[in-house]
Amino acid sequence: MTDSANPDEHPGADSATTSSGLRLRRIIAVALVGLFVLAGVFAAGRLTAPRVGTPSNTSAEAGFDRDMQLHHDQAVEMALIIRDATDDQEVRLLAYDIATAQGNQSGQLFAFLTAWNLPQAEPEPSMTWMTRPTLAGLSHDHDGSSTSAHTPGDPMPGLATPEQMAELATLSGVDAEKFFLTLMIAHHKGGVEMAEAVLDRSDYDPIVNFATGVINAQNGEIGLMERLLAERS
Repeated sequence: MTDSANPDEHPGADSATTSSGLRLRRIIAVALVGLFVLAGVFAAGRLTAPRVGTPSNTSAEAGFDRDMQLHHDQAVEMALIIRDATDDQEVRLLAYDIATAQGNQSGQLFAFLTAWNLPQAEPEPSMTWMTRPTLAGLSHDHDGSSTSAHTPGDPMPGLATPEQMAELATLSGVDAEKFFLTLMIAHHKGGVEMAEAVLDRSDYDPIVNFATGVINAQNGEIGLMERLLAERS
C-alpha cells in the first residue's frame, strides 16, 4: 500500500503548504491594517466631534453672549432715533435693517443663555472674557494685540457714551445722519472686534456660527455707512 503522506511521492505538497501559509499571513496582515485604519478613524472622530455639553457661567461664550446683547440693544436704540430724525430713505432703510437684525440677534443671545440654564446677569465685570487666553493658549486677540488692552469693566468696543446718545437725540436732518453714521461705524467695528475675539476663544458651534454671521453682516454695513458718510461730508 502506498503511503500517500510521503512528501517525496507528492512533490507539490510543500509548495501548496507554503502558498497556503503565505495567503494566511496576507489575510492576517490585511486584517491588522484594517484594524489600525479603523482605530485611526475612531480617534480622528473623537478629536473632531462637536464639543459635548454647554458653556459655563464664566465661559467666553457666556460673556460674549451677555455683552453682545447690550451692544446690539444700543444699536437698536440708535437706529430708532435716526429713523425719527431724518427723511432720507436710504438712511431710514439702513436704520430699519439694523434695528430688526440686531433686535432679532439680541433675542437669540438671550435664548442661548436660557437654553444653557445660565443667568442673564453678569457674574463678573463686562469684557472679562476678552482678557482670557485664546484656544491656542495665547494671550492675544484675533489681530495679534494683547488681551491686556481690554480691562474688565471698561466700556465695550465701539459703544457710544451716554453723552453721545443724548446728543444724537437732539439732532435732525443731515446733522443727525452724519453723527449717527459716525457713531454706528465705530459701533459696528467694535462688534466685529468682539465677534473675532470670541472666535479666538470658542469652538462651540452655535456661537461660532453667530459670531461669523455678525462679522460678515457688519463688515458689509460698515462699507455702506462709510459711503453714506462720505456723501455728506
